[in-house]
Amino acid sequence: MNPVLPPSVRRTRIVATLGPASGAPETMGELIRAGADVFRLNMSHAPHAWVRETVARVREIAADSGRHTALLLDTQGPAIRTGDVANPLQLTPGDRLELAVRGARGEESHSVDVNYDGLVDDIAEGDTVLVDNGVIRLRVLRKTERTILCEVLTPGSLGSRRHINLPGVRVNLPALTEKDLADVALGAELGVDFVALSFCKEAADIDQLRDVLARHGSRAGVIAKIEDQLAVRNIEGLIGAADAIMIARGDLGIECPMEELPIIQRRVIKRCIRHGKPVIVATHMLESMIQNPLPTRAEITDVANAVFEQADAIMLSGETAAGRYPVECVRVLDRVARRIERSGGAGYAADALVEDTDKKTVRSAVVLANSLVNARLVVFTRRGKMAGFASNLRPDRAPIFAFAPDAEICRRLALLWGVEPVLLPFSDAPGETVLAAERLLREQNLAVAGDHLVIVSDALHAGELVDSIQLRPIT
Repeated sequence: MNPVLPPSVRRTRIVATLGPASGAPETMGELIRAGADVFRLNMSHAPHAWVRETVARVREIAADSGRHTALLLDTQGPAIRTGDVANPLQLTPGDRLELAVRGARGEESHSVDVNYDGLVDDIAEGDTVLVDNGVIRLRVLRKTERTILCEVLTPGSLGSRRHINLPGVRVNLPALTEKDLADVALGAELGVDFVALSFCKEAADIDQLRDVLARHGSRAGVIAKIEDQLAVRNIEGLIGAADAIMIARGDLGIECPMEELPIIQRRVIKRCIRHGKPVIVATHMLESMIQNPLPTRAEITDVANAVFEQADAIMLSGETAAGRYPVECVRVLDRVARRIERSGGAGYAADALVEDTDKKTVRSAVVLANSLVNARLVVFTRRGKMAGFASNLRPDRAPIFAFAPDAEICRRLALLWGVEPVLLPFSDAPGETVLAAERLLREQNLAVAGDHLVIVSDALHAGELVDSIQLRPIT
């Protein structure tokens, strides 16, 4: 499949979550045409039968559209929630709320079950408990073997099965629940391209997921979701262990002081670019467009900041999964990204680590492309690594056309900043492969007279394949 690439390449990738609002085949096609590069499957809400049907449908529609659209399976992770209540509890500051963790309630008038028995062991007096996305704030007063007594600090109405956050508390829940393991097995069977691990804390959690995928014969990339203070503190280890990082600002914005969130986002993006790992900025990008046809000015600025910081991808969640304007949301991201990219970026790639020979070869090609007005970077890659190196250096102007002989590799490349993956069989003679790629670019008007192709490829020298850089003018 040779994709029909757009004449004006957007560098920032767009991840769109599929759901009831976007599950129809015609809507998926519109999302791809609007600019979606990766589709996310949120396993917190996705039945297996729906996932099977959706994956097959995405593959078919992407092939018809001529695009290498990747699939990202996002695990639910170990969630702590309150139990059912007959009627919402109306809480006011100063009230006492009892969390019953082991099935027995005390004498407090406000009491609710919690689904995690070990909470009483993990939490300490004086700790903060946030309920329902931080709307209700509690302080732990005392605990027994089976209950935790809290003081209500902020007013709110507590309904059934509300999510609980514990800022700064290390919770001894497994990295992968039984549900997660079943979901990952399904994703491996269906050949998803990425699996995101929710609420991961350390590199060992990533290693565990990678082992599970390997046992199922999957080569899916592993994405570490940064969602709490422990993950932020362990960011270097997580960047080293994962294939990509997701800054999941929903829970992260609850777990961390709100004024710290922009700083955390910037620091994580800088570190990911420094270490050569793709990074996704996620959650609340266009939240108002779940109901409204136009975004707020603040949302536009938020999207623009992520693009200016040169994150690899920006992600939509409820906006495309359940919102009223899924296609319009993707169009907004596409429009904003294209405009901000023309104004320049933060320049974090200046600090990228370039330590081995392959990276130094690619850096030389990027420097050459940056020196030319109408350059096209052409990278031939069997595993995606060379294309990843080029992407991580964030070329000033040149788009990166990554030619790979494997459709799975092309889909993995769909997440990378500035990369347009192209499926192309490789000849045993490297020169023939280069000529085939050049013909394809010419035929699709992606390289025209006056352009320069800066090519990173293998070349035969004394009977051996060696990395080479070529400069080919288009005449």
